[in-house]
Amino acid sequence: MTGDSGIVVPTKVEWFGNLTPGYDAVDIEKLNRRFIDYINFGGYPEVVMSLQMQQNPGRYIKDDIVDKVLLKDLPGLYGINDSRDLYRLFSHIVFRSGEEFSYEDLSKESGIRKETLKKYLDYLESAFLIKTLHKIDENARRFQRVTTFKIYITNPSLFAAVFSPLSQNDPAFPHLVETAVFCQFAGNSDELYYANWKKGRISGEVDFIRLNPLSQKPERAVEIKWSDKYYNHPSELKSLLSFMAANKLDRAVVTSITDGGQRRLDCGTVQFVPTSLYAYTRGIDSVK
Repeated sequence: MTGDSGIVVPTKVEWFGNLTPGYDAVDIEKLNRRFIDYINFGGYPEVVMSLQMQQNPGRYIKDDIVDKVLLKDLPGLYGINDSRDLYRLFSHIVFRSGEEFSYEDLSKESGIRKETLKKYLDYLESAFLIKTLHKIDENARRFQRVTTFKIYITNPSLFAAVFSPLSQNDPAFPHLVETAVFCQFAGNSDELYYANWKKGRISGEVDFIRLNPLSQKPERAVEIKWSDKYYNHPSELKSLLSFMAANKLDRAVVTSITDGGQRRLDCGTVQFVPTSLYAYTRGIDSVK
């Protein structure tokens, strides 16, 4: 972490009422700054270490990595003849990483036929540039017919490469925060879903749900927030609390900017943790 390894230290942390081995931030503000650097440049260590490269990440990331994968030889191996359409689709996904998509809307927005679109998405996923996340409803049931799904880029710094680096106050930044956390799950995401439902005028969404591979029941719910608002007002997490109550899930994780701790509500316990620390911990756990 650019010489700042002392920002995070191993310690015992209180996790849902129990002391367990984990990590804590010595300086959460500094860790957040490093997290923002990770989102913009962190997939490419040479850019993190060079202020000159950070001034023009597209030259070093887009030209050297993205263009080689999208515009050179590899697409031809998958029968993709128009790499310009492929790049246009990829740029659209990068800009909307973490949002919900459908084949119908993507086809209309890109002007690419649905059959071709599916081939492009398969290629982008096989090239490890995107990852698709499928949907369950409020009762954790999977849909028989897949009509909508989320797509994440597999590295948040691809956004800076294709467009430009973002500040934490940019309206698009929370989507990249969610993307950054998803990237820490991506190596072990077979049982990972997002919940989305609509009943009449009432709709809801929970960012990440992990289903038990045997029972297919929810065993973990995680809501990514780049805000400290919900730590002081947890009852405003209406979608998450509704999902917990519907599935008798008595615990969930919600991320924040700086606040950490527990809030006990009627449906169960919500554990708050700063997003940067949660992403760091997930990343460390994934390589153990």
